[in-house]
Amino acid sequence: MDLYTNDYFMREALKQAQIALEEGEVPVGAVLVCKNRIIARAYNQTERLTDVTAHAEILALTAGFSALGSKYLPECRLFVTLEPCVMCAGAIFWSQLGELHYAATDPKRGYGRLDEPVLHPKTVVSSGLCEAESQKLLQDFFKSLRN
Repeated sequence: MDLYTNDYFMREALKQAQIALEEGEVPVGAVLVCKNRIIARAYNQTERLTDVTAHAEILALTAGFSALGSKYLPECRLFVTLEPCVMCAGAIFWSQLGELHYAATDPKRGYGRLDEPVLHPKTVVSSGLCEAESQKLLQDFFKSLRN
């Protein structure tokens, strides 16, 4: 049995989202995997860094470029707890990412609401893994903001 399944990596991304939640950030987490090894872990840090571009995906990609010494990531898989926004999808496109796996869809801000394809044509995409857990973190976060 393979210990390093897509489920395992998405659960690692959920741990990053939990850190974001605890720090008062929108709870989105990401891990970047190359050859079944996590080379980057990240979570949203827009408040901490006062930077609207400090999304989990952007931070994970940046760390991955540095770890591999490359601006392209065709052998990598990105696991993220929420569908990437258009900005992050653009960065994923330019990185030539091999695979994108996201948990929950984002009908308001996700790249999927666009008519034209945004990701690199060779990027393999899957969604829905650990979706309920990701949605619960997001719902709890936004509910706490309203109270």
